[in-house]
Amino acid sequence: MRREALPADALLAFDAGCVTHPVVRAARFGEPLPCEDMLVEEVPIALVYNGVSHAVMLASPLELEDFAVGFSVTEGLVQHVGEVHDIEIVAGHDGIEVRLTVASSRMNALKERRRALAGRTGCGLCGIESLQQLARSPTPVDTGGRVSFSALQRAIAAITKMQPLHRSTGAAHAAGWATWDGAVALVREDVGRHNALDKLIGALARRDIDVRSGFAVVTSRASYEMVQKAASVGIPVLAALSAPTAMAARLAGITGLTLIGFAGRDHPVLYAHPGRFIAAAAVQPGNGVRHPTDGLPSLSAA
Repeated sequence: MRREALPADALLAFDAGCVTHPVVRAARFGEPLPCEDMLVEEVPIALVYNGVSHAVMLASPLELEDFAVGFSVTEGLVQHVGEVHDIEIVAGHDGIEVRLTVASSRMNALKERRRALAGRTGCGLCGIESLQQLARSPTPVDTGGRVSFSALQRAIAAITKMQPLHRSTGAAHAAGWATWDGAVALVREDVGRHNALDKLIGALARRDIDVRSGFAVVTSRASYEMVQKAASVGIPVLAALSAPTAMAARLAGITGLTLIGFAGRDHPVLYAHPGRFIAAAAVQPGNGVRHPTDGLPSLSAA
């Protein structure tokens, strides 16, 4: 990553993922107490390709090279990380420009899907210009790979401890990557859940990690766009701490992606392609051991 020389205060403003802010803590009894709190930083990030501005997203100003690569791949702006030749980070008083130099052969795709937009952190389909853009052909996920209940719980426990930004602010999402045994290799945080997943995908691509070697966990609900992003790069399993949307579950079913909701609970819910999930234990009837699916809520109730 290269940073252009700018006034010190401009760079310092965006170097941290959180900032202190004066607040007043109220209490049920007693006087309010003036103090300071940590707030997650939210910065306009302009993505510029070969000198052409494509999108402006609100994101945390951390791991922006990963974000740029992940966004570029999952949006179909480049086919693989090798088509990104250079990334330059230029911070100013109003935001950050991430200037990418990509293969000239990709400029037609960029022009076709150019999105001069201001992305919102909670949105799912920011800036598409027509419903036809939504109907991108689903990417089929390769078969193979299985995740056990214990591996899933191991990964979630580890990711919970690897979120410094959320620990400081209580307002950041995380996306983590774990091998099939539940060992967490990467975690990326952002104020936006889609951004966190893009950062994770970018980090995987930049490190040449085979996405078929494990699964992804997100500390949020699973939206349509998050399933689309995961499937677009071949991630076989996406586990979310909350529930998916119905549109996300349908897309997972079409693409072959295993979609797990309520992943941190004793009874995760499998919304699509449950064959990749290994239950906690094989239990014979009448042996006095609670079966792992006992009390599992129906999909309509989840």
